[in-house]
Amino acid sequence: MTAVDSPEKILFASTTQAFLQKEVPLSRVRELHAEGISFDRAWWARAAELGWTGLLVPEELGGGSVSGNGVADLAMVAEQLGKTVAPGPLYPVSIVLAALAGCAEHETRAETIESLIAGETVASWAVYEPGLGWAPHQPTLTARATDSGFRIDGVKDRVEAGAQSDLLLVVARSDDGVRQFLVPTDAPGVRVVPQQSIDLVKQYARVEFDDVRVEDSAVVGSAAETAALIDRQSQIAQVLQCAEVVGILQTVFDFTVQWALDRHTFGRPLASYQALKHRFADMKMWLEACRATTAAAVAEIAARSPQAGLSASIAKSYVGEMSPELVQDCVQLHGGIGVTWEHDLHLYLRRVALYRSMFGTPEEHNLAVYAWHEAAERAPRSA
Repeated sequence: MTAVDSPEKILFASTTQAFLQKEVPLSRVRELHAEGISFDRAWWARAAELGWTGLLVPEELGGGSVSGNGVADLAMVAEQLGKTVAPGPLYPVSIVLAALAGCAEHETRAETIESLIAGETVASWAVYEPGLGWAPHQPTLTARATDSGFRIDGVKDRVEAGAQSDLLLVVARSDDGVRQFLVPTDAPGVRVVPQQSIDLVKQYARVEFDDVRVEDSAVVGSAAETAALIDRQSQIAQVLQCAEVVGILQTVFDFTVQWALDRHTFGRPLASYQALKHRFADMKMWLEACRATTAAAVAEIAARSPQAGLSASIAKSYVGEMSPELVQDCVQLHGGIGVTWEHDLHLYLRRVALYRSMFGTPEEHNLAVYAWHEAAERAPRSA
């Protein structure tokens, strides 16, 4: 998602690719699934050493990016992850770090930020609630003020790596509006229950909060900052998923084209038939459109543009809608072998199907885009 146009970026991209190919090829993903493991903590610490975790954190807090554009560099890493549907808590950790580094009192979080960047601590964003769609600004989980801090009660679900996390950034409704709280998963009253996932290694959890007491220092961001922080976290989560899906689509498309060139029927390669040529042309168009909308969203989010939310919704809507179609077409083009457990296609299909519904479905983002345009049309009349 970023131009690899300098020696530093070339080295970073090639190192990331080589690390993933060596450490977590598809065979390793299958092994982790067979063992019931989401990811290996030692592997995650080595991944953190490559600089993945610090890309959204300023240098004064121990982070820094290769190109000076942390969002673009992180999107490049996400695209590489898609090639092997790699495991790991890159997204939840990055989202939490974006919040901790983005609030005014980030200096007080230096120790936590350092531990997350080093891969010693794993954190996740607890934003979804049971039975509800994507509504990060409308939590029902409550945080009521006490003499010494806050009392948190309610339930969150679909928390990525929830059972593997040490900390949760919890979105809650308090007396002064929506706030976020950093809560240890081993705090009294916190109960983490693993949930089923269609992905082989992306694991999620339901987290119950029953009279969980936290101090005032657990609050992340002021009341005035919280809405903007949540928007920023949402945009980063959405664009990273889109970037990974672009990596998935490119990989699946490439090996499907190669399959059609190698496979012969009636003495001719499958790829030589006009009907399949047209189908491949459609798929290539969808792929490049996914890449373009994602790249535009990356640029807007990196620049903190007022249009960043709109661009993120456009990308999430289009990529979420078209990626399952493209991968399903690749499954069909492979014939019977495409639907077997032994073939790798279902690993990619599982990941794109999962991402279609996370951080807003295409339908939810279509409504968001519509609302943006409705507001833009009303603005001149109300001025």
